Amino acid sequence: MHDFQRLLNARMYGSSHSDKEADPNTPEKVPRTITERKRKRKADDTGSGPGPTTKGARSAAGIDNKKINEYFPKHHVGNSPIRHGGAKSPSPQQSYSMANEELRHQVNSQQKVIDQHKSQISKCVDVVKKLLKEKSNIEKKEARQKCMQNRLRLGQFVTQRVGATFQENWTDGYAFQELARRQEEITTEREEIDRQKKLLLKKRPSNSETGRKRSSQPAQPASLHNGTEPTFLKPDAVPGSYTWQEYYEADEILKLRQSALKKEDADLQLEMEKLERERNLHIRELKRIHNEDQSRFNSHPVLNERYLLLMLLGKGGFSEVHKAFDLKDQLYVACKVHQLNKDWKEDKKANYIKHALREYNIHKALDHPRVVKLYDVFEIDANSFCTVLEYCDGHDLDFYLKQHKTIPEREARSIVMQVVSALKYLNEIKPPVIHYDLKPGNILLTEGNVCGEIKITDFGLSKVMDEENYNPDHGMDLTSQGAGTYWYLPPECFVVGKNPPKISSKVDVWSVGVIFYQCLYGKKPFGHNQSQATILEENTILKATEVQFANKPTVSNEAKSFIRSCLAYRKEERIDVLTLARHEYLQPPVPKHGRQANSQQQQQQQQQIQQQQQQTSFTTGMFSGMNASSSS
Repeated sequence: MHDFQRLLNARMYGSSHSDKEADPNTPEKVPRTITERKRKRKADDTGSGPGPTTKGARSAAGIDNKKINEYFPKHHVGNSPIRHGGAKSPSPQQSYSMANEELRHQVNSQQKVIDQHKSQISKCVDVVKKLLKEKSNIEKKEARQKCMQNRLRLGQFVTQRVGATFQENWTDGYAFQELARRQEEITTEREEIDRQKKLLLKKRPSNSETGRKRSSQPAQPASLHNGTEPTFLKPDAVPGSYTWQEYYEADEILKLRQSALKKEDADLQLEMEKLERERNLHIRELKRIHNEDQSRFNSHPVLNERYLLLMLLGKGGFSEVHKAFDLKDQLYVACKVHQLNKDWKEDKKANYIKHALREYNIHKALDHPRVVKLYDVFEIDANSFCTVLEYCDGHDLDFYLKQHKTIPEREARSIVMQVVSALKYLNEIKPPVIHYDLKPGNILLTEGNVCGEIKITDFGLSKVMDEENYNPDHGMDLTSQGAGTYWYLPPECFVVGKNPPKISSKVDVWSVGVIFYQCLYGKKPFGHNQSQATILEENTILKATEVQFANKPTVSNEAKSFIRSCLAYRKEERIDVLTLARHEYLQPPVPKHGRQANSQQQQQQQQQIQQQQQQTSFTTGMFSGMNASSSS
């Protein structure tokens, strides 16, 4: 420690003494006293204190120079961003390695953050899956409990033996039996009232003037018109006949009882209709639960590592539709699982897959608020694949019509307006698309009633009107004749000949007219109670030359005119989709001042046309006169 102090003193004072020129920043030396100079001299002799170092001190400092350097931190050129005087600059390779090291450090830190987020998202997804499964299980349990309760009230399927086989027959519940019993009581009471009315007529008084009972004196026999004595006499009144007042009271009582029975019978009919609607829902739910229990997707699987299946919505011929939840986009979807028959030959499987992929290619490009969106399609296994569609929480129009029979004109018009809007979009895209299978079953009510929005779905039979297959003058060949729902197809689809029939978008226009008619009147305009086979055998649609309207319910003339425009027999006379979208029945109402303006414009146009015609006739007459004079 003493050596280190001496070295510092030697450098400090030695450098100051060696400088010949005085530093201008150095302050002037203060003169010291004799005592201070003696103390300094003594300190120098003993080798301590500040002062100039001697040669011996410098040599000692040089010997212990190694120990002195150890007190200072060692600076590495490669790691220090500050360039020291006399140090070499880093090479390019060292700079690149430093930059790579820094980037690698940043990537690693960001990767740790991403992994943390992924872990958190994965935990959240697991919690969502768990909650959705619990909610779905609770809903399934409640649905089955409700069905068990409704079995006794509304009815159930009972397995009965018929010969050597067993079949399921429907048996109504106690609610229907109670209504039937009340109906029988009403019928019996009505018969009793009719019997009492007949008895009352026998006691009706004959003398309307006195209003009293007939006199006990015998009546004088009246002579016949030829003056001879009468052979037959009028019988006397029935003993115990009523006066007019008594008769009127009894008759009024019977009429009141009859009207009360009539009202009760009407209430019973309303209650019966309500019970029938509940029974239809009950039967549909029983079938859905049975199909769900038989499905191989009833244990909440996750398809394509993304779609969690929750419950079965419905089952068709070769497909099942499940309500599912998209774990990636966090929304409810409808997964349509297409199940191929294992016994099918490979060519039939390939044809079915080709048909489904064709539907997917048509549907995936559509984007309209009145068309159900198609999100995804993927393979499940060798014999099944899935298409992911937009989920609509509600029934279709066909089920609603089965429940309520008819729809008021205003609500039916709203449905038709939305359907025509979707068809207009399909005809404006390039290339245009014919739906070809438009029917109430393919019109979804998003809110479950007819007062909300609708969406059309099922493009399995759609036709693309591309330049290769479609001719604007003649249409395109119908390559799938026999497919579709016959009640909603136009006559040109049933023409049989050497060449396939030509179709266009007017096929959908005919379907719109049939759907609108069915909504208003509760029945189809052609072949209502016929099967599809009967329609083909009897050529029902080919004979549908004119539509007939019933007197009830009351429908406006504008609606009837709209239906006639859609159901024109010859396709050349039927309007197309774009013209249908501009039909006055579907347009918004015009205000009064707008009507006046339109009428004024029409009058002005008519006047202009008349003036042009007059000018044309005047010029024609003038030229004809000139020609006559020149010829003469």
